[in-house]
Amino acid sequence: MKRICLYGASSASLAREYYAAAHTIGEGLAACGIGLVFGGGATGLMGAAARGADSKGGEIIGVAPKFFDEEGVLYQNCTEFIFTDTMRERKQIMEDLADGFIVTPGGIGTLEEFFEIFTLRQLDRHQKPIYILNTYGYYDQLLAFLKHMVEEGFMKQHCLDMIHVYDDPTALIQALKEA
Repeated sequence: MKRICLYGASSASLAREYYAAAHTIGEGLAACGIGLVFGGGATGLMGAAARGADSKGGEIIGVAPKFFDEEGVLYQNCTEFIFTDTMRERKQIMEDLADGFIVTPGGIGTLEEFFEIFTLRQLDRHQKPIYILNTYGYYDQLLAFLKHMVEEGFMKQHCLDMIHVYDDPTALIQALKEA
């Protein structure tokens, strides 16, 4: 795996444990020689992952629409930064550059990115692995709902099996090494 796309919160007001887990992911990616593709944010879990990758000399590719280019919004230490005109274009470029995806805790934007990439995988539009970092059980209720969808016949079990869930960032990095 050459590069992985990370989705996650941009909020600067989360519990520090979330930032620590994202930072560990960034460090681990760099240590494995896996480049980070992300939404370019300087704050939140995106920024924490970028700082982690940066601390180990990793490749960091930020992708963001031009309207995000305001002081303090974008991570300034990227290896490469790609500006887009729209959010849709941003997501497409991130998908194209990545060999897999990590979904860290986040809000509605992160969920939208996750569900789009999950839907595309289900529709066989890509074969890239999807990993969820379930820091402190953040996604427990979402995962329970997805299981409920299977139980009620709205989704097949093999689709749910396309998602690889890890509670620990170190275990997720180990899985990437073995992939």
